Amino acid sequence: MSNIRAAIRGIHAWIPDYKLTNAELETMVETNDEWIVSRTGIKERRILKGEGLGTSDIGVEAVKGLLEKTGMKATEIDFLLCATTTPDMQFPATANIICDKIGAKNAFGFDLNAACSGFIYALTTAAKFIESGTHKKIVVVGADKMSSIIDYTDRRTCIIFGDGGGAVLLEAATDEDGIHDSALYSDGSGRVYLHQKAGGSVRPATAETVAAKEHYVFQDGRPVFKAAVKGMSNAIETVLKNNNLKIEDLNWLVPHQANKRILDSVSSMTGIDPTKVVINIEKYGNTTNGTIPLCLWEWEDKFKKGDKIMLAAFGGGFTWGAVYLTWAY
Repeated sequence: MSNIRAAIRGIHAWIPDYKLTNAELETMVETNDEWIVSRTGIKERRILKGEGLGTSDIGVEAVKGLLEKTGMKATEIDFLLCATTTPDMQFPATANIICDKIGAKNAFGFDLNAACSGFIYALTTAAKFIESGTHKKIVVVGADKMSSIIDYTDRRTCIIFGDGGGAVLLEAATDEDGIHDSALYSDGSGRVYLHQKAGGSVRPATAETVAAKEHYVFQDGRPVFKAAVKGMSNAIETVLKNNNLKIEDLNWLVPHQANKRILDSVSSMTGIDPTKVVINIEKYGNTTNGTIPLCLWEWEDKFKKGDKIMLAAFGGGFTWGAVYLTWAY
């Protein structure tokens, strides 16, 4: 087994300028600020405006900022992995488009879709390439333009999602810090509760599917809520047990920003001190693959080298899991 460990050496994120507030949503759908905040914890979310702009543009800005912060050139990237649920196109991969736009001429790349769990799936996947010794500098992007698949007449979903994303640089650890362990799971039977019905090979786009609004996110909230709380809590406890850790040993829990009530329930079920739970959902909403890198970016100056951090996520499909790492800088 390899003794090499992958470590996060830098983080940057990017969000669009446009703020979709709860007050504006009140003019679009039957809802109000109190109802939204009490059920989701969200006060505003960012929306990518502009003709011809997509997820790759979010990823490009995040990677450009990452390169500037780390002093690395785009040509030094060996591999770029993009976790997204809203690719620019069915193909080519959004990762390849990002590489082209930033000039990463020496990188190979592909997309990974595990819904809201995609970023931790991608982080774990990329870490294996570092651990194998075959790749030295890997960029993992988590980004989504969720506004492109949201029905703004459906108050069950339009109040939740926003656009944004981030990117991390992975390199081999030079000490004991880095990614230590993960536990990842999936259960395809959960697709009935959270999915995008049309646009795939089973139901290709037609005039009928568009008219029926089958290209938007569908969510049955109650079973998703229960599965998310149970799934993330169990994954966290599994990783703790496998690494002989107690919940008190963690410095930070960075969960996917799905819903404030879900985050509060996971905190309660695992017994972690709520002050250790990283939360910024009130500003950005659920950016799907973007939530965890956005949290890491905002809390970067609060993390200290050696801090024990748990990442946890749950997504449609169902997919879920947790990643344990120690902060490397």
